[in-house]
Amino acid sequence: MSEVIAGVEVPETAAVAEATRLVRETTSPLIYHHSRRVFFFGQIHARRLGVQPDPELLYLAAMFHDTGLATPFSDVVQRFEVDGADHGRKFLLQHGFSAAAADTVWTAIALHTTPGIPGRMGPEIAGTNLGVLTDVVGFGLDGLDTEQVSEILAAHPRGDFKNEFLRTYFEGLKNRPETTVGTVNADVLAHFIPDLRLTSSVERILGSPWPS
Repeated sequence: MSEVIAGVEVPETAAVAEATRLVRETTSPLIYHHSRRVFFFGQIHARRLGVQPDPELLYLAAMFHDTGLATPFSDVVQRFEVDGADHGRKFLLQHGFSAAAADTVWTAIALHTTPGIPGRMGPEIAGTNLGVLTDVVGFGLDGLDTEQVSEILAAHPRGDFKNEFLRTYFEGLKNRPETTVGTVNADVLAHFIPDLRLTSSVERILGSPWPS
């Protein structure tokens, strides 16, 4: 029997079951519950917007979107979103998905913290971003059905999410601060390291090797 929470059905596929197991075993309960909430909120937003994301791809994007905070994909120093996107794409390709499907999930994860762009893209990409925005900063929360929200939180409680998430966020970034330049991630580092000094975009332009 399929799992349904707040009127949203979790796809019954081998990949969904394996991704759920993998994320639950390799990340913290905080990230696991957050990732599941992102899927449910993303689906609800998609319905409100009248679009139909592939539920399996949206689920996989949601489950892998923050894996880069805990487990860097490679020795390359890169944004945590790209680490998570690489995890997601590798998983999909290993489980027989098409390159196009893997690229969709990669893009949804890679752009999930980028303002202004995901909403103009495909429904899986937009849905992931909207789900993240709702769960992290409360975007659109006042327009959601309170019973649906309550049902999601009953299944996946927030606890002290704000403080615990910020700490987890920081722990995933503190050893690669240069990857946060020009991103919203820099705000998290600045919160925990007030005297942190990152090179600004203005400094990079003025300090370029061009004479003018």
